[in-house]
Amino acid sequence: MPHVELPRFMGDWYVLGHIPTFIEKQAYNAMESYRLDPDGTIATTFTFRKGAFDGPKKRYTPKGFVRESSNAVWGMQFVWPVKAEYLINYINDDYTQTIIARSKRDYVWVLARSPRIPDADYAALVARMRDLGYDVSKLRRVPQEERP
Repeated sequence: MPHVELPRFMGDWYVLGHIPTFIEKQAYNAMESYRLDPDGTIATTFTFRKGAFDGPKKRYTPKGFVRESSNAVWGMQFVWPVKAEYLINYINDDYTQTIIARSKRDYVWVLARSPRIPDADYAALVARMRDLGYDVSKLRRVPQEERP
């Protein structure tokens, strides 16, 4: 993305699909939440249920570091001193759907502000990932249920 408005990007995002990391392979109801801290870092909370909608709740709290003035390139630190690459590759105009990518094309995430989006929107995001060089046959649709 040429530029990301960080305040608009902050908040809750549902993980609708991904090529998962090892900790996400059985994720249900996955959600990322971002908060911009006064020091410019991004407090992140990643939660999901493991294996089923009523599975054990998992919670991770990595810290994001904006690496470029576009605000689209971050380092995401789960364990010091490693900062994994986090690229906001696409975001729609109203900041309700986004693709988080990596240069290695090993992991990717489709996020949205709601637990469901129209099938045509999801298909367009998948096509965009394919065009980026991802093997979309590895893509896993994350089960999401409506929440109050």
